[in-house]
Amino acid sequence: MSEMVATEFADGVLRLTLARPEKRNALSDGLIAAIGATFAEWSTREDVSLAVLTGSGDKAFASGGDLKELDALRGEAEARAFAARTRSAFDHIRRFPVPVLAILNGDALGGGAELAMACDQRLALAHARIGFLQAKLNIATAWGGGTDLFTLVGPSRAVRILATARIFSAIEAERLGLVDAVAPTGEQGAEFVASYIGEMTQRPQVMRAIKSLAIMHRFGGSAEERASREGARFAAAWVHDDHWAAVAKTAFGRR
Repeated sequence: MSEMVATEFADGVLRLTLARPEKRNALSDGLIAAIGATFAEWSTREDVSLAVLTGSGDKAFASGGDLKELDALRGEAEARAFAARTRSAFDHIRRFPVPVLAILNGDALGGGAELAMACDQRLALAHARIGFLQAKLNIATAWGGGTDLFTLVGPSRAVRILATARIFSAIEAERLGLVDAVAPTGEQGAEFVASYIGEMTQRPQVMRAIKSLAIMHRFGGSAEERASREGARFAAAWVHDDHWAAVAKTAFGRR
């Protein structure tokens, strides 16, 4: 599986790269399983502050499901099982203990758009595009991306995006709220991405507290559960040595 999802870890940042460039990172059953397994494996590490997911090459983040492989799914029960299996794999991203940033290095189409939606934030390179193409194949979203889309951009806009099956440029996607930022072209793009990641990388316990709120928002929970989770994460961060070290650097701490 490590051959299909390459990983690199440094300075609190876990970088995961989909490694099927010859197939434009199409989401085969094997790659989907590798995505879920890799996120599940790294979820136990407490020194991770941020996860960054991207695709290999500069053509595609993920070009969608592997249509050649999916052609073998002819029965409704098989299709339902595959959808459930893939959604479960993507849920490892949604429930990953720290935020996951998708860097769209190229096209995120169909299932690739759903994969991008599973992440907490999306940063697009200038040439990247995103599109929910399912309607053109006379199917619907199945891996949780449709639900994510409605939450992200609202019902009216989501219906339009899904029904038209349009492919949006990075700039259009930012305007619609599908991506959070667009990197400039050329060398400035790499600098922008590095800066964006750097600004997002706080101490692990802080990022876990933030992601905890994101998970509660995404999957629901009572007001009491949300308050309890937020309070518990706050208390854990408050007593951590990192907090007192930060306080000591302030004017208050130097008194």
